[in-house]
Amino acid sequence: MTKENIDQLNEKFLEEYVSGDAVRKYTPRTAGFGINYLLRNDYAKIYFGAVDTYLRTTPPRPLRLLEFGCGAGMNITTLVSLLEERGVPVECAIGADFSPRLLESAAQEAKTSLGPAQAKKLSFYVARNERLTEDLAAASSRPVEELIGFFDLIVGVNTFRYCHRLGKAQDCATDIYRMLRPGGVCINIDMNDRFPAFRSKLRRPVQDAVEGYLPSLEEYAAPFKGAGFETLRVENFCWIPHSAGRALTLGCRFLSPLLSLVAPTRAMRSLVVARKPS
Repeated sequence: MTKENIDQLNEKFLEEYVSGDAVRKYTPRTAGFGINYLLRNDYAKIYFGAVDTYLRTTPPRPLRLLEFGCGAGMNITTLVSLLEERGVPVECAIGADFSPRLLESAAQEAKTSLGPAQAKKLSFYVARNERLTEDLAAASSRPVEELIGFFDLIVGVNTFRYCHRLGKAQDCATDIYRMLRPGGVCINIDMNDRFPAFRSKLRRPVQDAVEGYLPSLEEYAAPFKGAGFETLRVENFCWIPHSAGRALTLGCRFLSPLLSLVAPTRAMRSLVVARKPS
């Protein structure tokens, strides 16, 4: 892919994610019941499992967290709150995204939904997934060297597919590897290309195949393996749409065990949990 093509795609993605619709779609009060439920249940179980299994230390060491492609900050803000509710201390948490509009909303929401002490630990910076280390260093006024091996846990939700569309998935995975401490964990959750009925695709067919490309589960995992990660979980899961209302969320929750039994590879989300070797 040429630089001109990459720039054009970036402009399209930025146009989508600076709109008022994007702010409403990705902020807690207007995003929908589904995503709020998932953040505190299905996704939280994955995060807690990684923390409890791989990141617990004795005595407890406060965690350093990063979410790349954080949007309006729902995920990282909820994660900070839930970890500290469970008695897992957090030293600092950073949300990075390429949309200044969404990051402004994220900072406001964090102040509203978190207590002063928790909100003080959370920062948001403009940084593109494909230039994560350099952009984050520049935006936070830190030397790049300070970010190398800095984080315990790095997460991404519904964002890594854009790296694939830009041909930059390996660059992003390599940056994540660099910024994790030895033994640190990355959790990537994104759309499954084998799920047949994403409502966004049905409502608005994408004319450009690259612009709407969804990687396979194996394609999501490959850059992490290429960067040197040990992949701990590579699977499909979750039957609840982010945009679902209360009734649809409860219905999908009821049906989830059956759907996971009869069609596990058709679930809505692809999951890659990867660890940097100690």
